[in-house]
Amino acid sequence: MNPARIDRVRQNLPAGYDVAAIDKRVTPIALWGFGSQWVADPEQCAALGAPAVDPATARGWSGSGPGGIVYAVVARTTAEPDPGLAEQCGQWTVTGGHSSATVTAAPAPVIAEARTAGMATAISTVVEGGNETHSHADTFSADLGGFHSFVTVVTDPGAPTPPLGADFAADLLVKTVSAMRG
Repeated sequence: MNPARIDRVRQNLPAGYDVAAIDKRVTPIALWGFGSQWVADPEQCAALGAPAVDPATARGWSGSGPGGIVYAVVARTTAEPDPGLAEQCGQWTVTGGHSSATVTAAPAPVIAEARTAGMATAISTVVEGGNETHSHADTFSADLGGFHSFVTVVTDPGAPTPPLGADFAADLLVKTVSAMRG
């Protein structure tokens, strides 16, 4: 397992994407647009969107283009993930600040010797004047014996161009794990 190889999967982005290194936001919930003050209901489901990882070990990138924003991240785990959590959290919510989200379990790709999970997230944010903005995120993760890797694709349902879909995100996770395993 070589986390530095996560950069190799950037070539799988569609043409025209701008790529940058990830910042300090290394959990799906942060990439869905939630700051540090959020709450999950039920509470235990938070571990799916904010797994116990060491941010100092995180590697990855983000790519933005006409189909949405793509994130690919890997980091060392700091606690053993609950193997039954994905089954317990078929649907859950996240609220924080002016945003709320409904997270629904999605079929995850099968990856040998990894525990995978999938989430489809509908996010609403109240902005100036009480208007709402909406976004969608597809997140697929893999627990890889000491490492947690995930791919998140955030899209704007009102964008004029077709969004990258859940299939793209799931496929990119499979390619990411394969690249890191060498």
